[in-house]
Amino acid sequence: MKNNEPRNFKIYIDFDGTITKRDIGEHMFLEFGDPIKSQEIIDEWVAGKINSKTVWRELCKTVKNFDDTKFDKFLDTMEIDPYFIDFLQYCDENDFPVTILSDGLDYYIDKIAKKFNFDHVPLFSNKLTFDENKNLIPTFPYTDEECKDCANCKRNHILNSSSDEDITIYIGDGYSDKCAAEHSDYIFAKKSFIKYSEQNGLPYFQFKDFEDVKKIVVQLANKKKIKKRHQASLKRRDAYMQG
Repeated sequence: MKNNEPRNFKIYIDFDGTITKRDIGEHMFLEFGDPIKSQEIIDEWVAGKINSKTVWRELCKTVKNFDDTKFDKFLDTMEIDPYFIDFLQYCDENDFPVTILSDGLDYYIDKIAKKFNFDHVPLFSNKLTFDENKNLIPTFPYTDEECKDCANCKRNHILNSSSDEDITIYIGDGYSDKCAAEHSDYIFAKKSFIKYSEQNGLPYFQFKDFEDVKKIVVQLANKKKIKKRHQASLKRRDAYMQG
């Protein structure tokens, strides 16, 4: 960085469709569950008719006789953003803490993170376990009863791990990113997250991949002065007051 003043950036990143090229959580159930029923459940979620916890519970019910060997082969076909690891290295070199926030399931996220060597990055997600009959059991350790949409409340993780001195950056691609984004100073958006940001008046940087993200973060880091987003600061303050 050209600027000698340290930047207190805290960077939060969605997983499915942001770090990965495809939404693994969605394709997992289209592949291993009932594809017709799974698509109906996903469509209801996209339409706002059901929340994330209901989605995961119903999707898990569509899977019978889960084969973890076949699932690992399925994961071998999944790719990550080709510039993601380079972005992580840049953040590490500049002491910008990175946290992965996902409304997906740790079972496949952990496998992908290990495969591509970023399993050292802190992760908060929903959990997946199996009963004695290999039925899929989702659990939600980070749920917030006041949040009606998300299973893993990303907003809370941002509030709990950042302070007034920090500049919060959120990077995402979809519906589950809305709560986090509204409480972040800088937003990077692609796919359906762009539409949400525009409809709700959230300023954002559009990105195609993490090469785009890195270029803009470098520009922000080199600025003499960097401003926090006023509306995000107000929302964080309100959340602290209510807490």
